[in-house]
Amino acid sequence: MSSTFRAAAPFLATALLLTPVVGHAADAGRYYVATPAAAPAQQMLITSGTVWKWRDTAFTASKGPQRENIMCEMIVQHAGKLSAFSAGGKVFDDAALTKCNAHAK
Repeated sequence: MSSTFRAAAPFLATALLLTPVVGHAADAGRYYVATPAAAPAQQMLITSGTVWKWRDTAFTASKGPQRENIMCEMIVQHAGKLSAFSAGGKVFDDAALTKCNAHAK
């Protein structure tokens, strides 16, 4: 084994180990996706410590400690009724979305 390879091996191993973490970090803020029925007045909302940021056509947020239905209820209290909501890639069905929207102001 060449001395150059031996010197570079720890750095290459570290880079390979960190690659999945970097990829995950890019999607970390999109665990929840809440699409308001009407255009929002604000570009950022905070619900019980969870930061929701407006991206394109929806509010997105990182995974929070509350159950998915509670997260939906909290965002509708600030953003108003939603036309869609998903958590971890799972889209709320019509019944779940209707129940969530019942908590809107």
